[in-house]
Amino acid sequence: MFSRESIKKIAASLLLLGAAFLTGRGIALGTSDLREASAVLQPSEESWGLSFQEEGQPPAANASFEELRRYNAWYAQDTREKVIYLTFDAGYENGCTPAILDALKKHQAPAAFFVVGNYISSCPDLVQRMVEEGHIVGNHTYSHPDMSQISTREAFEKELSGVEQLYEELTGEPMKKYYRPPQGKYSTANLEMARDMGYTTFFWSLAYVDWYQDDQPTKEEAFEKLLGRIHPGAIVLLHSTSSTNAEILDELLTRWEEMGYSFRSLDQLAG
Repeated sequence: MFSRESIKKIAASLLLLGAAFLTGRGIALGTSDLREASAVLQPSEESWGLSFQEEGQPPAANASFEELRRYNAWYAQDTREKVIYLTFDAGYENGCTPAILDALKKHQAPAAFFVVGNYISSCPDLVQRMVEEGHIVGNHTYSHPDMSQISTREAFEKELSGVEQLYEELTGEPMKKYYRPPQGKYSTANLEMARDMGYTTFFWSLAYVDWYQDDQPTKEEAFEKLLGRIHPGAIVLLHSTSSTNAEILDELLTRWEEMGYSFRSLDQLAG
């Protein structure tokens, strides 16, 4: 996840470069949108970025569905069917995950939790619960580095294999080869390395700024983004550290269901 200072730097860069960039795409940004700039724009070709142009439709992204398939990668499903793939990034535990798991269980909604190495070491009971309740535990790297700066196969494999080892030691089963780059930072070489290791890479088509513990979005702000920008085939990224997410998830899933959506496992997308 981005630090507060990183967000400020990205926002400053966007203010300098953004007029031409956004005008060319027909996007108007307000004050609230600048707050989520890192989640929806493209600060560089190595950072996953989205631009929402039409309500109810998938956003434009750094790469197309077809381009990503070359690397066994996804950011959404190209479909008109109202299905959602729920994913959570888990870098540490602050007490919010049990409520998230409770809501998922209530709605019988499968999810994928992309975890880092220390999460498995520090929260074995929660990881076991995820597995027992039918969720996927995916690989978010061992130490959460900027993977776009890792150029050697050896270093890349070390980040993923470290998590694999911890997971297998805990569960007795091999880890599913599903990978999410930290902060969405990647390179073509990274995607090739992951593919060659047998991994499927998952980006996302809907996210919002939910990771600052001392600056959590309000319920209304969360619903504005998560209801207004949902679309068929969405891969939704939420952070399991968010108290707002823990508070609203039951209602959020209900409201998505009322909109005609159902929830699927990433296994059904990548299988």
